[in-house]
Amino acid sequence: MGTWILVAAVAMLASVWPATAAESGAPQKGLVATVNPVATEAGLQALRDGGNAVDAAIACALTLGVVDGHNSGIGGGCFMTLRLADGRILTLDGREMAPAAATRDMFLRDGKADPRLSQDGALSVGIPGQMATLAFASTHHGRLPLGRLLEAAARVAEQGFALDRHYVGRLRETRSQLALFPESAAIFLRGLPETPSAGDRLRQPDLAASYRQMAAQGVDWFYRGEFARKTEAWMKAHGGAVTASDFARYEVVPREPVRGTYRGYEIVSFPPPSSGGVHVVQILNLLERFDVAALGDGSIEFVHVVAEAMKLAFADRARWLGDPDFAKVPRGLLSKDYAAGLARSLRMDRASAVPSAGLPPGADRDWFTRERNRHTTHFSTADTEGNWVACTASLNTSFGSKVVVPGTGILLNNHMDDFSAQPGVPNFFGLVGAEANAIEARKRPLSSMSPTLVLKDGRPILSVGAAGGPTIISQTLLAILRTIDFGKAPREALAAPRLHHQWKPDELHVEKAWGPAVIEGLRRRGHTVVVDASLGAAQAVGRDAAGRWSASADPRGEGSSGVW
Repeated sequence: MGTWILVAAVAMLASVWPATAAESGAPQKGLVATVNPVATEAGLQALRDGGNAVDAAIACALTLGVVDGHNSGIGGGCFMTLRLADGRILTLDGREMAPAAATRDMFLRDGKADPRLSQDGALSVGIPGQMATLAFASTHHGRLPLGRLLEAAARVAEQGFALDRHYVGRLRETRSQLALFPESAAIFLRGLPETPSAGDRLRQPDLAASYRQMAAQGVDWFYRGEFARKTEAWMKAHGGAVTASDFARYEVVPREPVRGTYRGYEIVSFPPPSSGGVHVVQILNLLERFDVAALGDGSIEFVHVVAEAMKLAFADRARWLGDPDFAKVPRGLLSKDYAAGLARSLRMDRASAVPSAGLPPGADRDWFTRERNRHTTHFSTADTEGNWVACTASLNTSFGSKVVVPGTGILLNNHMDDFSAQPGVPNFFGLVGAEANAIEARKRPLSSMSPTLVLKDGRPILSVGAAGGPTIISQTLLAILRTIDFGKAPREALAAPRLHHQWKPDELHVEKAWGPAVIEGLRRRGHTVVVDASLGAAQAVGRDAAGRWSASADPRGEGSSGVW
């Protein structure tokens, strides 16, 4: 396992966030931001009950698995970045793992990748890691009993909750796939009106019972007990590869975080098998060569230079990134010298062609020679003792594999689609990969999830992350740029227009809010511009140099933030 550290001198640069009435002053205990008000309240209640930011994050995760279950849940995985009150910074890898029976050609039929196999049904499922991560965080860094947090979430599942418009939209989009699996159809289709609407109430008694089983028996019920056995039985009956033994062998992996600097601030983010932290830092290294603040947040020049930097980083992502326990991921991707070399190829007057990845220091030269809907969820918490959490959790696409293990209410992920089924063949999100992300037994697929902390003089000022496939990286990056270069509080930073470029396809996605002048100006510079209503959903909490706290859920969604 590599040690992902980039050390640079930290210069002085004051934060200048403006305060608003809702953001001024200090909370009694902490702050929470999630995509759903019920989950936000669960996190705040954990703080009221004497818990810390870690307990609040766990409460949010468990509740989101109920009320935002099309995006995340205990049948999926997560990455958690923590800054503890004693100053330690940890990253917990709860990414799904390929089953022991997985092979590199398991999704090939007649020599070609069949996306139906990797996106829906039995073969699409990786071994879930979220519950192991929450249990690890609770045992080592929380205060409240995990069973207490499970019981609180179980009550929400049992009593039901009102659907929001996003949940309804995902139900409508995936109705035909959910209908293929009787248990899923019983919960998400027959448990609601034929044409669901916002405000309709969804109850999940089987999921409540599963939460209570874990509250009573611990996570062994999930990984070594009844749930693992039921999952294996279903898989055997439906041509899947997952076994109870795969569950028993799963472990959360504490990893060394990615560290970088940007204009005197320290950036701490998630290491491989996430590509998020590596490329957030790499893009910031590229942009540090330019006077971003002078360009202006709403300018054509700002969009252009950020898009060009993204393009270079995503080309490297496709070639070099994978599970570091299986692939040699070059640490040189984080080098400021490497970024300076890439930046010299970037032109301000027109879009540049990026034919292939770069060659970072430490890369294998011989090997190198040979070779937009919202999904996922992010939530951020902090407390006044100095604990900060950034956690991104996912089932992958909406409702994951669409498979609910019978009698458990637990929806399984489809994160096997995040592997490269064939080098150069795009996955659901249009991302391409190479050998570094090929399927192997017990390997963890590459991710874009980017739970990130920003620190000034050793003190956290921002916890941020996002949902939205590869746009997670661009959303997280933009929030950091707007915090540091433009002095915006989380609410303003998340509300500002977004952009995204992932190298392939060669398209620059921009939100309509940039306006026609910027959009046409980008086209004149040679960009193939795709205009989207919105890109992703991010959550953040922060504290500025004057001690003013802020918490914000993305205004594009129906989430909420709260202070207690």
